[in-house]
Amino acid sequence: MSDHQAIRRRSLWLMGSAGILAAGAAGVLVVAWLGAFSTPELSSFDGARAYDHVVSQVALGPRVTGTEGGFAGGHYIAAELAAVGWEAEFQPFEYQGTPARNVVARANVGRGPIILLGAHYDTRRRADEDADRPMEPVPGANDGASGVAVLLELARSLDLDRVPNEIWLAFFDAEDNGRLDGWDWIAGSTYMAANLAFEPEAMVVVDMVGDADQQIYFDNNSDRELSARVWAVAAQLGYGANFLPFPRYTMLDDHIPFRDRGIPAIDIIDFDYPHWHTTEDTPDKVSADSLERVGRTLEAFLETVDN
Repeated sequence: MSDHQAIRRRSLWLMGSAGILAAGAAGVLVVAWLGAFSTPELSSFDGARAYDHVVSQVALGPRVTGTEGGFAGGHYIAAELAAVGWEAEFQPFEYQGTPARNVVARANVGRGPIILLGAHYDTRRRADEDADRPMEPVPGANDGASGVAVLLELARSLDLDRVPNEIWLAFFDAEDNGRLDGWDWIAGSTYMAANLAFEPEAMVVVDMVGDADQQIYFDNNSDRELSARVWAVAAQLGYGANFLPFPRYTMLDDHIPFRDRGIPAIDIIDFDYPHWHTTEDTPDKVSADSLERVGRTLEAFLETVDN
C-alpha cells in the first residue's frame, strides 16, 4: 500500500506512550472549551428528515462524477436548498476530461467571518473493497449521502438570526474515485480551495457520519482547537459517547485543501464503517439518530460560534 493509500484508508492511531499523551492533551482542550458555551437551546434539526435525504439520494442511483446520476445528485441538492430559501449555484470544472461541478450556497452574506461546511455528494464507481462484487458501483448511503443529508437538513433547521457569521454550504463533486482509472481523491474541494475569492475563518467537513454504531474521533490532519470546540458542544448536548476527543485516524479528505491554505479545517467522520466502498453501503446501514447527533452539534456550534 502506498503512503497515499495508507492516508486515505485512515490508518489507525497507534496508542503508544506518545499517542496517550496526545489523547490526554486533546481531552483537556475539550474540557477547557466546555465552559465557553452556554447550554444550547432545543434544536429543530430532525434526524428523520435527514434520513429521508439519504434515501432520496440513493434512489437516484450511483452519483458518479460526470454521469447522469451525478448530475441528478447536484440538481437534487440545489432544489432542496431552494425549497428552504437558500440560493445555490454550480461551480463547474473538469477533471481528467470529465465534467464535474460543486454546489455552493450562502446565507447571512456580509454578516461576519465566513464559516464553510462541506460534504461530498459523488459516489465511487467501483466497489473495490467488496470481495464479491468489486466491479459494481457503491450506493453511497453513508459515504456521500449522509454528509449531504446533514447539511441539507441543517439548511432547513438553522436559525440564521442566531448565527453571527456568514455561512457557506459546499457540496463537492469528484471526491471519491481516487486510485481508480488514474484518478486522485478530493478533486472538487481542491478546485474550490484553489479558486476562493474570500477565505473562510473556519471549515468543517461532514463525511460518513450515519453509521448506527457511531464513534467520531479527532482526525490528526484537523485543526485541534477547532475540533475541541466542536466536540465540546457535542459533549454539552450529551453526545460524549459518540464524539470521542482522542485522535485515531489521519484523514485525506475534503478539509485538506483548505487546511493547506492556512484555514482552520476539521473532518467530522466515523471511519470505522465495515461497508466502506462496498455494495452494502445502503440506507439500512444509516441511522437517523446518528445524523441527528451530528446535525444538532453543528447547529448549536454555529449559533454560539462567537463565544
